Amino acid sequence: MVSPPSNDDWSTRHSVRATARRTAALVNALTAEPAPDPAAIAGLLLDHGESGPLELSTDDVAGMRTAALRLREVFAAGHVDEAAGALNRLLREGTGPLRLSSHDGRSPWHPHLDSDDEAPWGEWLLASSCMALTVLLWEGQRPPGGLCSSPSCGDVFLTVGSGPERRYCSRRCATRERVAAHRRAKAGAGSRTP
Repeated sequence: MVSPPSNDDWSTRHSVRATARRTAALVNALTAEPAPDPAAIAGLLLDHGESGPLELSTDDVAGMRTAALRLREVFAAGHVDEAAGALNRLLREGTGPLRLSSHDGRSPWHPHLDSDDEAPWGEWLLASSCMALTVLLWEGQRPPGGLCSSPSCGDVFLTVGSGPERRYCSRRCATRERVAAHRRAKAGAGSRTP
């Protein structure tokens, strides 16, 4: 019997929130145009705690891109019932039964919804993302994410934590839109005649 790694940060790197953050980053990267480079996606996976080295093929990335496009439905949901419906559909159509894996003792035991430890990357992305987003919806009783309201962006973001409802993926997008609205208001006020 192989003992699982004693690396205490494994659970942190693969927590529900860390997996959801990885999902959002991958959805944004994989749905961008032009299609992303396999090396860039491998780097993103490594940045989010996957063990390396990783070599992805263009077919791997194409499968992940298909999964990412389907996952955008969850982020686009405007209401918790709509997000739950999208997740239920993805769970029903794109995942296997819940199972536990330790990757032959290379990691602590953890849940998987893909068919096996050697499942294609697209299947793995869809299954692991659905699991994380499902738990976030369950915990928060609201959509686990959203789409950026900036017309020039469209990235997905997570809605974890408390506070007012988010509309933008980043402070940069929010600031850009506030400045644009201010300029439009100022230009509109300047064009009025007394």
